[in-house]
Amino acid sequence: MIGAELFGRIAAPDAAGWAAVFAAPFIGSFLGVLVRRLPEGKPIVWARSRCEACDAVLQPRDLLPLVSWLGTSGRCRFCSHPLGSFYPAIELAAVAVAGAAAACDHGAGVWLDCVLGWWLLALAWIDWRHWLLPDRLTLPLVLVGLAAAAAFDRANLLDRALGAAAGYLALRVVAITYRRLRGHEGLGIGDAKLLAASGAWVGAAALAEVVLFAAVAGLVTAAGLRLVGIRLGLRSALPFGPFLALGTWLVWMSL
Repeated sequence: MIGAELFGRIAAPDAAGWAAVFAAPFIGSFLGVLVRRLPEGKPIVWARSRCEACDAVLQPRDLLPLVSWLGTSGRCRFCSHPLGSFYPAIELAAVAVAGAAAACDHGAGVWLDCVLGWWLLALAWIDWRHWLLPDRLTLPLVLVGLAAAAAFDRANLLDRALGAAAGYLALRVVAITYRRLRGHEGLGIGDAKLLAASGAWVGAAALAEVVLFAAVAGLVTAAGLRLVGIRLGLRSALPFGPFLALGTWLVWMSL
């Protein structure tokens, strides 16, 4: 079981683990910018950060992950407009990814875990907010997964390549079949590309486990939404990408 395997690997972080945890809030801040700007086609790296309410250019003191938000009680320093919880939330999520990687792995493995975890975090957040899995993130993730296999796990490179192909084809077949039977879309092509990326990282043999975990997580989320008063009808839907992302990372961490 995934949980038992991960629990059995927990150990004190090494130097790479502590470095990843320290870097995580800054990575999370960048992921926040990526999630906000990429779906809207805005510049990600070169554009200055501004307050969305008063358009004031934010200074370095305003951009310290978590610290700046806490120091101003979650408000803009220039106009006192509430900043919301998005940035601290994604920064803390990035720290959680790094903390899990640091506790379960060591050395270069920590950074590989973090790269995958942070990448999937951005994809999951974008899909949840915009129902979109951008090719600019999913397709490079396939290539990075295969490159990681070539560098660190050459014996399983063929399995990873087959996993990428099988992941894409499996969800495309499901999506086409669903559309023909129900008359509307059930899965987007972005989900298929994300499962292709999953296969490139975890291999063909583990794809069924990823999909099973994603499906269970989706059902649990739907049940949770119902408990808080949000009812989902027969034609209601949830983005599948966040659950595929979670399943992919947990299966990867258990390998």
